[in-house]
Amino acid sequence: MIGRNILFNFEWNYLNKMQTYQINDLERLTGLKAHTIRIWEKRYGLISPDRTTTNRRNYTDAQVRKLLNVTTLIAQGHKISKIAGYSEDEIFEYIKQQAERDQLDSVGAGYINDLIKCMLSLDEVGFEKIFSSAVLRYGLFDAMLKVVYPFLKKTGVLWCINKTAPVQEHFASSIVRRKLMAAIDGLMPPAISDPTFLLFLPPNEWHDVGLLFSNYILRSKGIKTIYLGQNVPHKDILEIVEEVNPQYLLFFYVAMRPAEEIKEEITALSKVSAATEVLVSVNAHMKAELETTEENITYIKDAYHLLELINANI
Repeated sequence: MIGRNILFNFEWNYLNKMQTYQINDLERLTGLKAHTIRIWEKRYGLISPDRTTTNRRNYTDAQVRKLLNVTTLIAQGHKISKIAGYSEDEIFEYIKQQAERDQLDSVGAGYINDLIKCMLSLDEVGFEKIFSSAVLRYGLFDAMLKVVYPFLKKTGVLWCINKTAPVQEHFASSIVRRKLMAAIDGLMPPAISDPTFLLFLPPNEWHDVGLLFSNYILRSKGIKTIYLGQNVPHKDILEIVEEVNPQYLLFFYVAMRPAEEIKEEITALSKVSAATEVLVSVNAHMKAELETTEENITYIKDAYHLLELINANI
């Protein structure tokens, strides 16, 4: 899915720099309200944070992983009252079962497992060979959907069950990013200048694989794009919109954050220009909470949906 529909998406650098987390960090990483986290602690004993001398909660990596796993199981239909009684092994098993159901075919599953092996051993040559083989078999578009996205999703699963480190995920995603940028560079210049798509990640968003893939799709159709990249401040977005007057804004929310906060940002961005249509992809866990009545906002479901919109309107 566009937007890199991984089970647990957030800025790995942010995690890697921190040894403990406060409750506002957990809100950002899991999308859960602090009030909910406190209730789960008290009612179910789900996690037991350490406390500072001033009684502030401090959470560990392991507790963050557990909350991320819990949010995933809830999204799958498990009840928090049941999850609280699961052992760690049971939680891991449910997560792995879901990942296995998400694999699309046996050939694709083979590519995915081979990529994981190369990622774990930091084997760049092997990783690139497998990636190239998948592209030759499927073409870049289907390789991304059948192999790369499921692989990235599974790496999120592996991290949450202590099988990989953030640096290994960075290693893999950096290769994928490089391959996408090379593919974009190999395309012919846009054949048309109207419409123009402005692509960016909002503040505090860093995972741009989905955005790069969208850029590739648009450019492969001969459509002009302006690619701003990661973590773009709102004031810069407003200035660019005023200067180039794009017909479309395309951006992604990947990291887990409170849905209400994201909804406010999306609504604000939808009002930067009356002539601009907003296309936005959000983390799968937050979709249900982000419904809006704004006429110029479209939530992109996946790459196929983006293609449908392009074919229908351009």
